[in-house]
Amino acid sequence: MELFYYLVFGSLGAVVAALELSKTNKDRINTSSAFNSFKNNYLLVFSLMMAGDWLQGPYVYYLYRTYGFGKGEIGQLFIAGFGSSMLFGTIVGSLADKQGRKRACVTYCITYILSCITKHSPEYKILMLGRVLGGIATSLLFSAFESWLVAEHNKRGFEQQWLSVTFSKAIFLGNGLVAILAGLFGSLLVDSFGLGPVAPFDAAACFLAIGMAFILSTWTENYGDPSENKDLFTQFKGAAVAIASDEKIALLGAIQSLFEGSMYTFVFLWTPALSPNEEEIPHGFIFATYMLSSMLGSSIASRLLARTSPRVESYMQIVFVISAASLMLPIVTSFVVAPAKVRGGGISFSGCIQLLGFCAFEACVGTFWPSIMKMRSQYIPEEARSTIMNFFRIPLNLFVCVVLYNVDAFPITVMFGMCSIFLFVACILQRRLMVIADKTKAEDYEMKNAEAEPLNI
Repeated sequence: MELFYYLVFGSLGAVVAALELSKTNKDRINTSSAFNSFKNNYLLVFSLMMAGDWLQGPYVYYLYRTYGFGKGEIGQLFIAGFGSSMLFGTIVGSLADKQGRKRACVTYCITYILSCITKHSPEYKILMLGRVLGGIATSLLFSAFESWLVAEHNKRGFEQQWLSVTFSKAIFLGNGLVAILAGLFGSLLVDSFGLGPVAPFDAAACFLAIGMAFILSTWTENYGDPSENKDLFTQFKGAAVAIASDEKIALLGAIQSLFEGSMYTFVFLWTPALSPNEEEIPHGFIFATYMLSSMLGSSIASRLLARTSPRVESYMQIVFVISAASLMLPIVTSFVVAPAKVRGGGISFSGCIQLLGFCAFEACVGTFWPSIMKMRSQYIPEEARSTIMNFFRIPLNLFVCVVLYNVDAFPITVMFGMCSIFLFVACILQRRLMVIADKTKAEDYEMKNAEAEPLNI
């Protein structure tokens, strides 16, 4: 079965290379040299930030096991991370809008570096503190950087369509190439050099420190609403009113929560799905394959976003349907394919089919990120961007906490079925968002025509 893994990885690599090399002028957006310089600076910083994040991911659970903690205690540590993101995320998002996005990005670096340092201690309370700090950092990673980018892009007078170039490249590099390289580098530190499971966290801290130096030396500050008379409660209220009064923002938040909730649930489920009878599977190589699939999705997204048709609100409906269908495969194979009776060994035929489906889901994830970023830049008001984006993460983190707490309470097929339902619902909401957006555009067009018509006297 080892040949199967290489075939999947090689095929995906060939498709990604072909897509990137075959891009025509229709698939590219003509930009200026000033924008390219700005974009490359952001991509360098974002890649360093993601390297600091990806280096830690594969070794968190392993490190806790090395310290002698059981599954229940480790589960509590993970819940603390998501719970921290849920409780403190909105607060730090509001502070980012008020105190400055650059400061928030620097705070992310400092907070995550401190979280990495706590990994040197086997004390449960210190590790719990590290998870809380990591949860706060995660909220900043997925809000402050994007908020800074959008505001700075607009402040410098670049064309709105050029944002999609930065978004797609950021996901292609940060969630694809950097993730693969970080996985290989972490494996080199732990397995080849024998530096132990803490080594990737030390390396992550170094990458974060380098990125922070670039932020401090090359970025300028920007704000959402810097009004001194607005306290946190007023900012929360303003963000809540914006969500409640604009159906487009509310739909966007629901779509994001449904998809990301399914995505994070998938992270916990794919290993037991592929090895239900303790089959030996190459976790690191499969992870790299998933990231290559994500690169494929972001490459497709960059082509789609470079064109005026189909619009992002339209093609994302198809993405959600494909992602829902791909997570239905574990349920389908449980009925169609006879389960393996022998424990251990290599991946089963059912596992091979599911792996192909999971790669399709990861490709959808790669398409989702730049596309949702594009829609957020269109619909979320600038003055409360970080606050609203972290509001969206509240139901997401709550959902993941509930799943983590009850991960052993339901069969794995039920969990995948639940994720598929959520993704189908996301498709329906995306359809609704497209209809409302089209209606708003039509009304704006009629209003402009009415204003342009001369009065008949």
